[in-house]
Amino acid sequence: MILDLLENCGKYKNVHPRFKKAFEFLESNNLKELPLGKIQLEGSDLVINVVDITGKDKDAARMETHNNFIDIQIPIGATETMGWKALTKLTQITDGYNAEKDITFYGDEATSFINVEPFEFAVFFPEDGHQPGIAEGTYRKIIVKIRV
Repeated sequence: MILDLLENCGKYKNVHPRFKKAFEFLESNNLKELPLGKIQLEGSDLVINVVDITGKDKDAARMETHNNFIDIQIPIGATETMGWKALTKLTQITDGYNAEKDITFYGDEATSFINVEPFEFAVFFPEDGHQPGIAEGTYRKIIVKIRV
């Protein structure tokens, strides 16, 4: 997992071959003005999802993992709390792996919580269980999906 300010994203462009293109897109666009929906930068291998979500409390937010994708999550309109727990420590599968959506859900509680401020980003790799969407109200968020 990585947490940092979006203005520092250049430091991470070599972490994965598709990070450079993803971060260059994020740096060169006004993120507040992006339209809702999906923007495919490399087919289904690199996708920018612009969504408006309604925040949940910790009990309603679900722990999840992805086998084939890395998530870069960037709240735009509000501070979002995100839970984290190592995949190797997750034991309570509630919804088994859905290959079409590349997601597994868990009933486990996070071992750590972080507040991600607007224009900060959190990167979750397949080994990172994450519990996003803990916030109040409705807000804009960007989720970058990068095939591993």
